[in-house]
Amino acid sequence: MLHVDPATALTSITPLAHAPTEGVERAPLTVATILTEWSLNNWLAVLLVLAAAVYLYGVHRLRTRGHRWPVARTALFLGPGLGSIALVTLTGLGAYDTTLLSVHMIQHMVLAMVAPIFLALGAPVTLALRTLPLPARRRLLAVLHSRFAKVFTFPLVAYAIFVVNPFVLYFTGLYHFTLEHEFAHELTHAHFILTGCLFFWPLIGLDPLPGRWPYPGRALLMLLSVPFHTVLGLTIMQSATLLGGDWYPSLELSWVDPWTDQKTAGGVLWAGGEFVSVIMLGVLVVQWIRQSEREARRIDRELDRQEARERAAAGPAQQA
Repeated sequence: MLHVDPATALTSITPLAHAPTEGVERAPLTVATILTEWSLNNWLAVLLVLAAAVYLYGVHRLRTRGHRWPVARTALFLGPGLGSIALVTLTGLGAYDTTLLSVHMIQHMVLAMVAPIFLALGAPVTLALRTLPLPARRRLLAVLHSRFAKVFTFPLVAYAIFVVNPFVLYFTGLYHFTLEHEFAHELTHAHFILTGCLFFWPLIGLDPLPGRWPYPGRALLMLLSVPFHTVLGLTIMQSATLLGGDWYPSLELSWVDPWTDQKTAGGVLWAGGEFVSVIMLGVLVVQWIRQSEREARRIDRELDRQEARERAAAGPAQQA
């Protein structure tokens, strides 16, 4: 008969799911580790699959009605959008996110900056508005135009949240708490994605949002985010204390020095933030040019219609 020790059972359900295994050193992170250590048994994997399925179902419904949906939007949403989230959370990178601070910072950059950009370019809200039944569409529009949405999607509010949150996370005891408790750690991932979407969706998103700024204002706000990543990265690199307290030294890894890894992590934020910001500015400029071209074509069409009306009105007068 199987005997279960109560103490052992209690230990198995402790929230310290990320706690280091005493006396066992983890193997170094390699490309093979990233490719082989997949984990598909958490709630985030389920949400990613559901998001992809719902998006594809919406595209399918449009096509059955005879309407087109740009293939590029679908590719951006599923590939670098949902795909980048899966890459840093479900592969070996996700398995080492509490082992190496540098890996966690790669996660931070992808979840808060890279994935939200491509999710926004996938225009999922527009897709929903074109496929949902009328009652559901009205409810979604009511949410989009609610006071809550207007406040949190206002660019300055979203910018403040985007900038302040990392400093609160890394320079208080909150980060150490997320390392010790798996649920809090998973919530941090969701938080990164949410704050990134709040910041980037009003800037480059294609969906209808209230209070969207004109393109010059969006570009200025994007430029203002560049120094933030530089300051945060340099602060981490030059910090006299380790992020996470004694967590990383307690792992006793012979193949990495926590101080060196922390400098690498700060460099990831510094360089990665500037790189993504430059790409973002490029996207904004392209969108700005395309909007100007559309506006010019619209004005040309209106002038052509006005000229045609004038000719039609002048014809009978000349005959008389």
